Amino acid sequence: MPGGTRHFDLARELVRKGYDVTIFASGFDHVSRKYLKLKPKERMRLEEYEGVRFVWINTFPYTRNNWRRLLNMLSYGWRVLGCDRGLPKPDAVIGSSMHPFAALAAWWLARRYKARFFFEVRDLWPQTAVDMGAMKPNGLPAKVLYAWEKFMYDKAEKIIVLLPHAKDYVVGRGLSQEKVVWLPNGVNLERFDHPEPLDPTSEVARVFEKFKDKFKVVYTGAHGEANGLEVIIHTANIMRNVNSEIHFFLIGDGPEKSKLERKTKEMGLNNVFFLPPVTKDQVPNVLARADLLLHTLKKVDVLRYGMSPNKMFDYLASAKPVVTSIEAINNPVEEAAAGKSVPPEDPEALARAIIEISQLSEEERAQLGKNGRRYVEQFHNIKVLAERLESLLGWGDE
Repeated sequence: MPGGTRHFDLARELVRKGYDVTIFASGFDHVSRKYLKLKPKERMRLEEYEGVRFVWINTFPYTRNNWRRLLNMLSYGWRVLGCDRGLPKPDAVIGSSMHPFAALAAWWLARRYKARFFFEVRDLWPQTAVDMGAMKPNGLPAKVLYAWEKFMYDKAEKIIVLLPHAKDYVVGRGLSQEKVVWLPNGVNLERFDHPEPLDPTSEVARVFEKFKDKFKVVYTGAHGEANGLEVIIHTANIMRNVNSEIHFFLIGDGPEKSKLERKTKEMGLNNVFFLPPVTKDQVPNVLARADLLLHTLKKVDVLRYGMSPNKMFDYLASAKPVVTSIEAINNPVEEAAAGKSVPPEDPEALARAIIEISQLSEEERAQLGKNGRRYVEQFHNIKVLAERLESLLGWGDE
């Protein structure tokens, strides 16, 4: 399936080391807004992937970010508490936020089984919503979420953060540094060393074949508000008057996709193409066909704690040059010397960077790609991260 695979990749490495790992996940897909892993009337389903046990849970369906999505979150938190029967007694439970009810359910399960509880913070909520202006810092929703956050911090044996400087935020909330552990996102390099063939009849394969002689600038991933993809549309508008050989391909889905498609049509752009998402296993093959990869984010204050985007590490693992349009305290592309970085929401700067990369020789672009690959091998290899997780759980020497 499309999307992040952090927990599966870490779990699979632990299974290879002899551990028994179960992941509780919703059978209702967040991107497609459909039941993909079970039938609408099915309560739960048990499946296994490469030794990792998945418990797919029936959660309340939704189509937009309204009260129905809140019910979806609530239904996950409640129903997961009844889907653990018959499974091995856990030694440790990791509760991972995005939404608060997942972490609360994990804490309750850990309490039920007298297991160790770890809290994983994938995003800083509610701080991200406050920084984006979606929530007032002194409003009731923010106060409730800040209270939830403090509760989870206090109850956890360790707090796992993904952002490189999130430790500063957590310490600022009154916790000790020793309680916080940085475990960033990583990449399964096996997917890139042995890429899954791309279905030649798929829309992505057909479009790439049609434009094989063009300079292909590719974005893969979510089409959400935070991704700031509108800058790509404005950059393409600039580019059509500068270099007609450069084309943009946005692969994925999300709530902003239809709006972006309408804007592209209104502007009469013939150098921008929207393509459906591809499965995680096919991402390496798609990236291999690109000439340049693009990563954008809107300017938000929460990036002062850094970023750890899945797609960025996939990009670097593909050994392709990358241009980023972000403003964060860390920047993997700059650290790896794998491309160029420009300020967010600046189409002129983004256009200049793309032109500069396109004018490099193939050897120079290949060197940028090699730099990126070397960087993720050293710092974001999922095998290394799994060893760090094993050590955190205290099992590394057993």
